[in-house]
Amino acid sequence: MRFHIEQHFDAPRERVEAAVLDPEYLARLGELPKIGRPQLLGQERVGAQVHQRVRYKFVGDLAPVVRRVIDPERLTWVEDSTFDPATHSTQLRIQPDHYAQRLRCSMTIHYEADGDGTARVLDGEVKVPMPLVGGKVEGAIVSGLKENIAVEADLLRDWLTGHGDGARTKP
Repeated sequence: MRFHIEQHFDAPRERVEAAVLDPEYLARLGELPKIGRPQLLGQERVGAQVHQRVRYKFVGDLAPVVRRVIDPERLTWVEDSTFDPATHSTQLRIQPDHYAQRLRCSMTIHYEADGDGTARVLDGEVKVPMPLVGGKVEGAIVSGLKENIAVEADLLRDWLTGHGDGARTKP
């Protein structure tokens, strides 16, 4: 199942890009209601690019359709991403610690200059290769992913307001 999300921030692109790579900001993602405190596994620069690995654990409630195929206690994953400042984009793959054969998820995140602000555009795909229930599980995962990304955007807006030059962000 493909998904597309657009978000707008009243901060310059360079500030938005720097924020999402800031280990202090990443720690703040522990405030997300359904995600446990993230664990930064590594962040390294390779030339101008930044390769980052962050482990997450889902701590929210799962829809009954998802619980049929996923044990909530084993719902941990690593976001493996590479940010390229030349293209203002991030390639991101979600690597489940468990159920790797049951879930594939990847996305591209573009940061586009939008006047004095930034548009963050996410295009991705979730695939659950299971007969009969795969499509329903994909829908539940994409719905939760969209909800989580919206809350994360609010955290990012707060972060941008409180750090740097004080630029205000819009919902």
